Amino acid sequence: MQFKIEPFKHPLKLDPNYAENTWNLLEGAIQEINNHNASGLSYEELYRNAYNMVVNKHGDKLYIGLIATETNHLRMVAARIEHATGESLLRLLKEEWDAHNKSVQMIRDILMYMDRIYVPTQKKAPIHQLGLDLWRDVVVRSARIKERMLSLFLEAVARERGGEPVDRYILKATSQMLRDLGSSVYVTELEVPLLERTTEFYAAEAQEKITSCSAPAYLEHVEKRLKEEVERVEAYLDASTEEPLTAAMDKELIAGEMKTLIEMEGSGLSSMLDHNRYDDLRRMYILFKRVDGGANLLKTAMKQHIQNAGKALVLDPERGNDPVEYIRALLAEKEKFNSIVSRSFSNDKTFVHALGSAFEHFINLNARSPEYLSLFIDDRLKKGTKGANEDEIEAVLDSAITLFRFIQEKDVFEKYYKQHLAKRLLGGRSGSEDAERSMLVKLKTECGYQFTQKLESMFADIKTSQDTIMPEFKSWLTEKEIVLPVDLTVQVLTTGSWPNPGGGGGGGTGGAACTLPREIESACGAFTDFYNSKFKAGRRLAWQTGMGTSELRATFGGKKHELSVSTHHMVVLLLFNDADTLKFSDIKAASGISEVELKRVMQSLACVKGKNVLKKEPMGKDVSPTDVFSINDSFSSKLYKVKIGMVAATRETDIEKADTRERVEEDRKPQIEAAIVRIMKARKVLSHNDVIAEVTKQLAGRFIAQPAVIKKRIESLIDREFLERDATERSLYRYLA
Repeated sequence: MQFKIEPFKHPLKLDPNYAENTWNLLEGAIQEINNHNASGLSYEELYRNAYNMVVNKHGDKLYIGLIATETNHLRMVAARIEHATGESLLRLLKEEWDAHNKSVQMIRDILMYMDRIYVPTQKKAPIHQLGLDLWRDVVVRSARIKERMLSLFLEAVARERGGEPVDRYILKATSQMLRDLGSSVYVTELEVPLLERTTEFYAAEAQEKITSCSAPAYLEHVEKRLKEEVERVEAYLDASTEEPLTAAMDKELIAGEMKTLIEMEGSGLSSMLDHNRYDDLRRMYILFKRVDGGANLLKTAMKQHIQNAGKALVLDPERGNDPVEYIRALLAEKEKFNSIVSRSFSNDKTFVHALGSAFEHFINLNARSPEYLSLFIDDRLKKGTKGANEDEIEAVLDSAITLFRFIQEKDVFEKYYKQHLAKRLLGGRSGSEDAERSMLVKLKTECGYQFTQKLESMFADIKTSQDTIMPEFKSWLTEKEIVLPVDLTVQVLTTGSWPNPGGGGGGGTGGAACTLPREIESACGAFTDFYNSKFKAGRRLAWQTGMGTSELRATFGGKKHELSVSTHHMVVLLLFNDADTLKFSDIKAASGISEVELKRVMQSLACVKGKNVLKKEPMGKDVSPTDVFSINDSFSSKLYKVKIGMVAATRETDIEKADTRERVEEDRKPQIEAAIVRIMKARKVLSHNDVIAEVTKQLAGRFIAQPAVIKKRIESLIDREFLERDATERSLYRYLA
């Protein structure tokens, strides 16, 4: 019942005994309310009596009397609860708590005026709060009730964690009662002991499970336990308990076992990564992320695993025998770990970065990675684009660019790519001009215009030769009434844009000299005359015979074939028009081809199954100066047009490799010097270590400049008076304008 407070216009004048008598009446009413026997009370009269006591300054007696009456009543309640046995204590506690709440509400209605006027001015606890405080102090904190209540609650939680059913309703009622008494009461009387017991329980369980479970099984168990505890909080604990409760679990079940789980033999992180256990990895990531430093530990372990796996891959000598398969293996590895990072680690940026860092580390352990990547692209652009749609071609090129980003020596890759592109363009081996252009755009996007400037110039030369120079040459021949003994097509290349003759990269000695047959020499002479007449001065032709191709018609045992060969192959084969057999030494003398190059030519003509248009005596894969060669009349092929490539054209020899490396180092010198000058011009004065750091940073996009090389270039610039050392501090350099 609620009363509207309206102060009486004429408060009663009380005699000295009125306050005592009035309190006795109110005390009896309060006792009846507490004993659930208040049906005959006049609440309005009781309210008036309490009102008059407060108005006539007897509020202290009323408030103190209320405390004493409630305390005595609650002591009897506590005694009844204490006599309860087992879980009936919690049920009786709930019943008495519900009754007490109803009583406090009714008492507050009767003493409403005191609650509104006396309590605030005297800074006393409000009637309802007073009822809660007394229940807390007299009942809940009664020694025999407190210990048994907590023990019963914690035992029920322990049984439920063990899989037994419990009365969640009574547990929720107990927890709710403590929350109603105040957050500090809930925390002190229930949450703190519960957290202590939780820590003990899961510390023991972690030790037991970590020794008996595999890593995936342990992680599944932890995930299950976390769900159970969250559900438990929702069922009968305060929501504020979830965070400290799960934090205690994280500490015992996860934080202390992360290293063990990662390193667990046969089922830890390495096993999960090797076998693409996406769900297990995702579970590990989610659980480890709950702990400070957990995600970082997992990321570091993943990176180390990738580095170890990648190192074994790139340093495997067997894989190095096939550059295309080498790159395919790297791409498969990258695709695998991309999928893992995406599906299991939610594309976490730190994991993406760790993956890239790991690949950059192990790819650059093999100095031939730039060469192999260029060979892979060369293979794809030569034949891999045939029959493929645009999306498939783009996917191949994008995957190649992915690995290109990890290569530190991008200038080495540029050397090889230029050499391989030259062979595709000059030999007509490119499968798609659109794909070639697309690759150039991707390289330009990654490294800038300067990186692809010469590559684009190579395309321009080919187009100019096809669309302008050759049509003009044919018109000139007609005008001069010259008939060439052979059908000659010439590609005019700009010096400086194309790779230097003799470049490696698996292509042989592009500019090696040879003695051309008379018919070819005559045709070349005609083109030279035409070119000189077109460009009167300032231009000079230098024939690169090793970079050309030829088409020959040949007959073997009555069967006709068209052979697609290099210029050097052609020179050798035409020698057999005038002789049935020739010694290696005779071929060398007549062709003018170097011994190293000629051995490769003869191997490709006589030692490759299905392409052996020549016979070699004695038989064998290697060619020696005493070998004798003759036409293989029994040669046959299902194809009319037979293409004969150069043996070992996919990789450099050691000599070519050393030659390429030497040219790369020479090309780096001016780039390093230019970077030093740019830096010093902007900074004027800089220490040696700062110059090294700045130059390394500027050139990192093309190659990793070694400190010793930078130092030598600094010395060279000092000698040429671009820089000078400080007179007093020798480690300082000054720019000379």
